[in-house]
Amino acid sequence: MYITGDIHGYGDISKLNSKQFRQSRNLTKEDFVLIAGDFGLVWDNQNDEIYWRKWLLNKNFTTLFIDGNHENFDLLESYPVDNWNGGKVHVINESIMHLMRGQVFTINGFKFFTFGGARSHDKEFRKENINWWAREMPSNEEYLEGLRNLEKHDWNVDFVVTHTCPASTIELLRQDLSLNIEIDELNTYLDNIKERLNYKCWYFGHFHNDIKLPNNQTLIFNRVEELI
Repeated sequence: MYITGDIHGYGDISKLNSKQFRQSRNLTKEDFVLIAGDFGLVWDNQNDEIYWRKWLLNKNFTTLFIDGNHENFDLLESYPVDNWNGGKVHVINESIMHLMRGQVFTINGFKFFTFGGARSHDKEFRKENINWWAREMPSNEEYLEGLRNLEKHDWNVDFVVTHTCPASTIELLRQDLSLNIEIDELNTYLDNIKERLNYKCWYFGHFHNDIKLPNNQTLIFNRVEELI
């Protein structure tokens, strides 16, 4: 199984082609590539988007993704909810699945906690329900469901995959990337989870960089990293 960062529709999808992601040549549909948010290929169902979804369908792997902030949530949530490997998903096609917020999945014997969403930094330049959706931020029910599912698993998972990151990690990114990032309720929620949760590795996207951070956290964007 592999993980990478945002692909923004087909804007940054080239990292998954066989020239850059050479390991994909030896994979099968039983192998997974997980995208840490801003998937962006469930956006408007136009021909170019359909082409790239078929492109992924024809790859030697199955694509999993969590949602970021740049998603069309009206369209994404129009897909029926299904259960897969212990958690809730939207099945986009037979080779692409959206791993929903606050879920715990068992994949190849390892537990993954997923929690998409983030606050857009460019919201003022976007139009609501056209290229920005308020659902980029979680609902109270999603926050509660995440806690309930972690409780069911005794607060023990192997991997955490989120789009944004805990508040304490924001402080580190402010230093490493010199970014002016405000902490919001989702960052605080994730920080509370981090303090309680027993996990091996935590991956997140959103900030368009590749950095290894303390507490086994990884900001991932261009790299495609093998997990298991």
